[in-house]
Amino acid sequence: MELLALAPSPIVEIAKLAFETPGADLLCFGESDQPSPASARTALTAALDAGVTRYADVRGIAPLRIALARYLSALHARPVDEARAQVTGSGMAALNVALAAVVRAGERVIVHAPIWPNIPNLVRLRGAELDAIALEPLADGTFRLDLERLEARLAGARAFVLNSPNNPTGWTATHAELAAILDICRRHHVWLLADEVYSRLTYDGTPAAPSVLDVAGPDDRVMVANSFSKAWAMTGWRLGWLVVPEGARERVTEIVEITHSSVAPFIQHGGVAAIADAAFLAGFRDLCTRGRALVGEALAGLPGIRYAPPAGAFYGFVGIDGLTDSMALARRLLREHLVAVAPGSAFGPGGEGHLRLCFAQGEERLHRAMQRLRDGLAAWRPAPARAAA
Repeated sequence: MELLALAPSPIVEIAKLAFETPGADLLCFGESDQPSPASARTALTAALDAGVTRYADVRGIAPLRIALARYLSALHARPVDEARAQVTGSGMAALNVALAAVVRAGERVIVHAPIWPNIPNLVRLRGAELDAIALEPLADGTFRLDLERLEARLAGARAFVLNSPNNPTGWTATHAELAAILDICRRHHVWLLADEVYSRLTYDGTPAAPSVLDVAGPDDRVMVANSFSKAWAMTGWRLGWLVVPEGARERVTEIVEITHSSVAPFIQHGGVAAIADAAFLAGFRDLCTRGRALVGEALAGLPGIRYAPPAGAFYGFVGIDGLTDSMALARRLLREHLVAVAPGSAFGPGGEGHLRLCFAQGEERLHRAMQRLRDGLAAWRPAPARAAA
């Protein structure tokens, strides 16, 4: 039997090994160890007790669509009408629906890398041609997107997938950069598909990262995906949303219908409660801020380590001088030091030579895991270079 083959995820491989390793600390997933908001759990169980278990409106239940429109309109520079909000079964589903709506087999899709590996695989699943532009590494350990290179590559492309704040690097586009990216996409008639699931996880005192929704008009060829998974610690709920151009929702809803029909209504009631829970979000941001600082403290002074505190998201992307096989090092760290991190090679061009770790963890666990990682990195030595024949 012949099945479609996609690139296997090294992150999943490390996680499988970690699940089989007693006492291992898992920092390899993009997931916090914190419980979901009590407000969301209470709303979900109340909806279940009330028998809210039948098919839901494929667009999403009205209370959630309205809550999302109000939330986004208050957070960003331009209002978002309820008629542009589509509820999806996760942020991954939102991206899947967006690509299904605009991309056909053989068309070219631009992504920037390093990037979450599910996005390139999603492009491959559409039968599209994947074209990756490497984010430019800077001397201080941060990254930047070269807009001139982007413009040169967008000619003739169908879509550009933008992930800001970025997984795994933490790179976060400025408002000026987003305006320039949108302008380039407009000139080349390219769809801009923005993955903004980390939009509330920033560390400069602002309530949210700059968003495409701050600069795009309702009739632009733009879709913005988001999720409750990250900032609300609701990964297992599988609840996300998509903001679509004005007048496009009914067509997008048809794709949701044939993709996953609708999202369980009791889960959506949990989302309504979560989005109103400002206290949980503030507390979670504080947790990530402390975790970010702890990672920097733990890595300080290690020779050959390049690490810059990320501008957004909740990952440390650690560069290691001389590292050419991040998967082998990730396996060794798990086997010998009981700490699971993601190999940089999982994230495409520019990722090798790095490890990614998630710092959205409780303080005690993260302290222990970072000490294990520090010990492992201090003991590691790069393989000696082979002499020329």
